Amino acid sequence: MKQIAIVEDEAAIRDNYADVIRRQGYQVNTYADRPSAQTAFEQRLPDLAIIDIGLGNEIDGGFALCQALRAMSATVPIIFLTARDSDIDTVVGLRMGADDYLTKDVSLPHLMARIAALFRRSDLLAQAPASQVKSLHCGPLNLDLDRMRVYWHDTLIDLTVTEFWMVHALVKRPGHVKSRQALMDEAHAVVDDSTITSHVKRIRKKFLAVDSQFNCISTVYGMGYRWDEEHP
Repeated sequence: MKQIAIVEDEAAIRDNYADVIRRQGYQVNTYADRPSAQTAFEQRLPDLAIIDIGLGNEIDGGFALCQALRAMSATVPIIFLTARDSDIDTVVGLRMGADDYLTKDVSLPHLMARIAALFRRSDLLAQAPASQVKSLHCGPLNLDLDRMRVYWHDTLIDLTVTEFWMVHALVKRPGHVKSRQALMDEAHAVVDDSTITSHVKRIRKKFLAVDSQFNCISTVYGMGYRWDEEHP
């Protein structure tokens, strides 16, 4: 049984989400604050974590918890579920390593669809045949599929799981345009167009942080994105 952690400081909201998710056949552990959740995660990692940003007296406690959990595991799916809907919070949340960012006005069926999509991705990774290709190279880019790491000119690029699979989708067919829907499908994520756009922007920034000349991800307006060979 998949174990889901809910970190939410409002008891009524926490209990409501927990009840709905348990009815779908998941095991749920709930936490009211960052310290108790972090201590529990250090003992045993959840299969997926749903985290609010503001936790008790910690305005950004959820961000700190996300960072800590991501340091413990590069692959545990993390969803922010919060009342904070600003673009800045969304960008920060995804940059911290979350796989999805939802606001509390999301419908419960939609939330369950996001959870199911992230678990499908995890299951696909776990079931990948041993004989599959373990690495992918494109110019100075190297994708280590076994460890889910990306290197650019031998420098590690710190990508989230979703970002990794988006880069993989682009790189495996350089020069071919991938629509936002195709990127969503190959990353096994259920997100909207604006979230895909935000992911691409953060991916570019992470490459630019180690190479100011990086320009391999092109936007094809009205169509999607493509990976171009490195330009001189």
